[in-house]
Amino acid sequence: MTSKIYAERRLRLQTQMQRGIAILPTALEQVRNGDAHFPFRFGSSFHYLTGFDEPEAVLVLIAGETPQSILFCREKNLEREIWDGFRHGPEAARAAFGFDAAYPIAQLDEKLIELLGDQPAVYYPIGADAVWDARLLRLRGEVQAKARSGVSAPDTLRDVRGLLDELRLFKDTYELDVMRRAAAISCDAHRRAMRATRLGSMEYEIEAELLHEFRRRGAQAPAYTSIVAGGANACVLHYVGNDQQLKDGDLLLIDAGCELDGYAADITRTFPVNGRFSAAQRDVYEIVLAAQSAAIDAIRPGAHWNVPHEAAVRVLAQGMLDLKLLSGTLDGVLESESYKRFYMHRTGHWLGMDVHDVGSYKLGGDWRPLQSGMVLTVEPGCYIRPADDIPEAMWNIGIRIEDDVAVTESGCEVLTGAAPKSISEIEEIMRHE
Repeated sequence: MTSKIYAERRLRLQTQMQRGIAILPTALEQVRNGDAHFPFRFGSSFHYLTGFDEPEAVLVLIAGETPQSILFCREKNLEREIWDGFRHGPEAARAAFGFDAAYPIAQLDEKLIELLGDQPAVYYPIGADAVWDARLLRLRGEVQAKARSGVSAPDTLRDVRGLLDELRLFKDTYELDVMRRAAAISCDAHRRAMRATRLGSMEYEIEAELLHEFRRRGAQAPAYTSIVAGGANACVLHYVGNDQQLKDGDLLLIDAGCELDGYAADITRTFPVNGRFSAAQRDVYEIVLAAQSAAIDAIRPGAHWNVPHEAAVRVLAQGMLDLKLLSGTLDGVLESESYKRFYMHRTGHWLGMDVHDVGSYKLGGDWRPLQSGMVLTVEPGCYIRPADDIPEAMWNIGIRIEDDVAVTESGCEVLTGAAPKSISEIEEIMRHE
């Protein structure tokens, strides 16, 4: 992507700020243990505005009649590059990424004291990092100490995420294209996992197949820790142990997606380890699939955020009544929320640079209307744990079906539809491998 797109994003933020200075650090490098670090992953909002993926970097934006964008980053250091790899250095970064100015990160405090002077407001992700919070207050204090020389310190501190999250909520053409590619890679990884599943396999063996396909196709990492949950583990919503053996009669729930160029995919598929759904598994699966279909059908511009969830819950609740998991009337089950015994989570979340992406779900206390450019997941489920009032054939049936959906001008686009999810598709792919 050209630097022009990042510059346009910065200008949109500066326009909304009107006046003031914004300070956005990238993510910190994290020590794993000893002197080994976790792989560095840039801060999402920082990268959204810069495209710059090196650690130890800070973006400063000045809004007003003459907007400025300034990068602070590591200096060029040929000796360190032998150990750690390429560094742009300030001058090359300024030219490559379209900044008005760039300085060594070591000069950040000195320059910020100068830049903060006479600014009416500071926009900053308040509370995201206690060390940075203290640093910013200290620097403001140093500016305040110059009052006798006629320099004023900002008297307002605002959370920049309110403006920035709203920008990130609406995906542009470039972002949607990357998300389609991330979705395609993740769909192929789920197909690979289905083909690789055998009785007696370990969950981690199937996880390895997912990771292999992610990297083979150029994705940088999984977007989150993959859930590969067989049998009873599928009834644990955030199971990540992935260390149990798959047995005959088990369902395998896989919740996994890759991250490509900073954007996440998020897919869940559930299928039988032996390649054939039992009658009870089939009954529950069809209900979850119908609930997902109802939710997706409800996604269109103008429909409020909660409509897909309400559509899915209504189908699930009726299905639970039909299977005798619950008793009473549909309206009674919905009012009492007794369905939450088997379906206890929401039907989706925003998706983008973060797998649970930024953006408010309500405006003025009401569920916000969906608009073109938003991307969300649709992931109803049903989780049936053993109990005296549950038929044994349904024990440990945990099913979730999740797709990534972009809101369009006229309806929606399912980005992850290539991952098999009908019973016939799943049994077919497993029968021929």
